[in-house]
Amino acid sequence: MHELDPILRPKSIAVIGASRRPNTIGWQILHNLLEHGFNGPVYPVNPGARAIHSVPAFPSVADIPGEVDLAIIVVPKERVLGAALEAIDTGIKGMVVISAGFKEVGGDGLDRERELVEVIRDRGLRMVGPNCMGVINTEPDVAMNATFAPSMPPSGPVAFVSQSGAMGVSVLQYAKSLGIGISMFVSMGNKTDVSGNDLIEYWRDDPNTKVILMYLESFGNPGTFIHSARSLTKTKPICIVKSGRTGVGAQAAASHTGALAATDLATDAIIAQAGAIRAQTVEELFDLAMAFANQPLPASNRVAIVTNAGGPGIIIADACEATGLEVAPLTAETQVRLSEGLPEEAAVRNPVDLIASATAETYEFALQHVLDDPEIDAVLAAFVPPLGILVKDVAAAIVRVKKLHPEKPILAVIMGTEGIQTGIPELQEACVPAYVFPESAARALATMWRHRKRISVPDGAVSEFTDIDDDAVSAILDSAVGAGVRKLSEADSLRILEAYKVPVARWRVVEADGWRDESLPARVAHAAAELGFPIVMKVVSPEITHKTDVGGVVLGIESPEETAQAVESMLENVRTNWRDHESSAEVQSAGVAEPCLDGILLQRMASSETETIVGITRIPRVGPMVMFGLGGIYVEVMRDVVLRLCPLTNTDADEMIGEVKLSRLLEGVRGQPPRDLGAISNIIQRIAQLASRHARIAEMDINPLLALEHGVLAVDARVQVCEDHDDCGVPFIIPS
Repeated sequence: MHELDPILRPKSIAVIGASRRPNTIGWQILHNLLEHGFNGPVYPVNPGARAIHSVPAFPSVADIPGEVDLAIIVVPKERVLGAALEAIDTGIKGMVVISAGFKEVGGDGLDRERELVEVIRDRGLRMVGPNCMGVINTEPDVAMNATFAPSMPPSGPVAFVSQSGAMGVSVLQYAKSLGIGISMFVSMGNKTDVSGNDLIEYWRDDPNTKVILMYLESFGNPGTFIHSARSLTKTKPICIVKSGRTGVGAQAAASHTGALAATDLATDAIIAQAGAIRAQTVEELFDLAMAFANQPLPASNRVAIVTNAGGPGIIIADACEATGLEVAPLTAETQVRLSEGLPEEAAVRNPVDLIASATAETYEFALQHVLDDPEIDAVLAAFVPPLGILVKDVAAAIVRVKKLHPEKPILAVIMGTEGIQTGIPELQEACVPAYVFPESAARALATMWRHRKRISVPDGAVSEFTDIDDDAVSAILDSAVGAGVRKLSEADSLRILEAYKVPVARWRVVEADGWRDESLPARVAHAAAELGFPIVMKVVSPEITHKTDVGGVVLGIESPEETAQAVESMLENVRTNWRDHESSAEVQSAGVAEPCLDGILLQRMASSETETIVGITRIPRVGPMVMFGLGGIYVEVMRDVVLRLCPLTNTDADEMIGEVKLSRLLEGVRGQPPRDLGAISNIIQRIAQLASRHARIAEMDINPLLALEHGVLAVDARVQVCEDHDDCGVPFIIPS
C-alpha cells in the first residue's frame, strides 16, 4: 500500500463535523460522498446527531465499530487538533483537514498549524490541508467525492491538483462543461504535509492518469519538483498555471498561502527545467488538457488545415506560423485526389478550403486524403456552420476519420453558438479536442509539438570539472567576508573566473598611492606596453560602481604616450563627475571630496564579437540559479535572458542557449560565422558548479562574455558576496 492510498483510495471514511444543516460544508461533503456512490462505508461523526442523511452518526471516532482509513475533519479551527489526535488514536491512516484558520491567517493560526503538523509527523501518517476543499477519485471501484464542490467531473485520464480551493471549485465545473475526464483531484490548501511533489510521485505509476494539471501559488521545494517531474514528463505531460506573475500578484499569493513567491523568470526556469508546460491562463490549461489527454503527439510540426471558409483558414494559418507550426505543402498526388472529389471552386492546396457548400461527406473525403498524405503529421479541421449543414453531422464525420488515423492528431475548431451546443460536445465525447477559437487549437497543437521535441532530447548529466581551483575561490571569498566587503573588486572577480578556467582577456592592475600618485601615469604606461596594445583602461575603486558614467573607462588606447595622457584625463574626469553620479548621501554628508583610488586596471582590448552574459543569482526559498542571455543592450533593454536552477546538466545548458529569443545571432546571420555554442555551454556549466559549491557568491555577472567563432572570452565580471546562507537565500539539494 502506498502511503497516500488511505487518502486517495480509502476503503472507509469518517466525516468529523458532519452536519444536518443544509448548505454547510459538513453537510455538503457527506452529501457528495453518498450522492456519487463511494464504494465503502461512510461514518458521520457528530455528538449532537443520531443520523445524518439517513446514515447513523457517531458521537466520536472512537465509537465507530469498523476500521477507518480516512478522516475528513470539518470542525472549527480550535477543535481541529483535538479531533486529529482522537482520530489518530483510533488507528486512522490518512487525514484531510478542510477547516481554515491556520497559517493563511497568520498570528495564532501559525501556532495552530505548527502543532498540527508536529502531531501528524510524530504519528507517521499523511495529511492534505488544512484550509482545503478535499479530494476526488473517480475510479469506479472508489467513486469518492470528498469535497464540498457542487458538481462531480466525469471520469477520465486527467489528474488535477490545486493550491486554491476556490479555483478548484471553478476548475471542476469548467472541466465538466468541457467534458474533460478527471481521474483524481486534490485541493492542497496550505500544503502543510502532502504537496504537489508528493502527488506527482503518486500519479507516476497510476494507470488511470495520462496528464497532470496543476494550479500553484508557490513551489515548496523546487529541486524536488524538478527531480520528480523531469522523468515523469517523458510519458505524462504536466501542465501548470502559476499565479503571482506580478509584484501585486506575488504579494497576494504569499499572504494567501504563507509562502514566499519567487520571481516569474525563476518560475519559468523551474517549470522548463522540469520538462513541464506553463499555461498562461486557466483557459489555456484546459485547452492543453483536451489535446494531451485525447490525442497522440505529432511526429513533426507539419500541419494541414481543412476548412469550409477562407477567413478562418487564413487565421489558423497565421496562428500556426506564429506558434512554430509549418503549414506544409500537400503532395501532388493528394492535391489530384482532392480535386477529383471536390467542387471546382474549392482550394486543394494547404489550407484546403472546401467552400461553404461543403457537407459532412465532403469533410470526411477531404480529411481522409489529407491524413493519408505522408508529408502531413497533424490536421486542424475548422467548420463554420452554414445554413442547411448540421454541425453534429460534420462532427460525426471528423470522428469517423479520426478512428481510421489514430496515429495522427486531429484538433477541431467549431465556430459559432450552434457548434458550442451540438458539435463540440459530440467531438469531446469521442475524444477529439474541439475549440471555439482557431488560435486556441493552433496553440495547443504547437505546444504538443514542442513537448514532443523536448522529451526526445536526452536528459544529459551534470558535469564535474576537476581542473578548477576551489581553494583559490574560497580564499578570495574569505578575505572579502572578513573585511566586510560585499562587492569584490574587478580584479578579484576576474581571479575567480580564472580559478574556474573561464578564458579571460589579458589584464593587469597597477596599484595607486592615492589620487596624487605622480608616478602612476608612467607605471601604467609601462604595464600597458608589456600587456600589448590596444588596451582598455578602467579606474579601480570600491566606491565606484558605474565606471562609464563617471568617465572611468577609456577604450582603444594604442601607445604608451597615449596611455599616460589617458590616465591623467580619466582621473580628472572621475574626480569631477563622481559626486554627481556615485556618492551616497552618507558620503556627501560626511564631506568626503573624492572616492578611494586603489589603482588602474588594464585589459587587452578584445575584437568586437557577439556579446553574451552569464551570471549567478540566489533566490530565497529557491536557491542558486544560473542566467544566460545576449549581453549589452539585449540584456539591459530587452531582458532577453534564461534562468536554470543548479545543478545543471549539459542538456540544460544547451537548452538555455537555444531558448534565448535572439539565439539566431549566435548561429550566424548576414554572413557572420556561427559562434562556438559548445564553448558557451561549457562556461554555463562551470558557472553552475561555482554557484553550487560557493554559497557565499550571492550574485555574479560576466558581462560581456564574448562569443567567438572558436571559444569564448570574458571581458568584465562583477561579484556580490554574502556572509552566510541566510543572506544568500536558502540552498537546497536535488535528491540523487
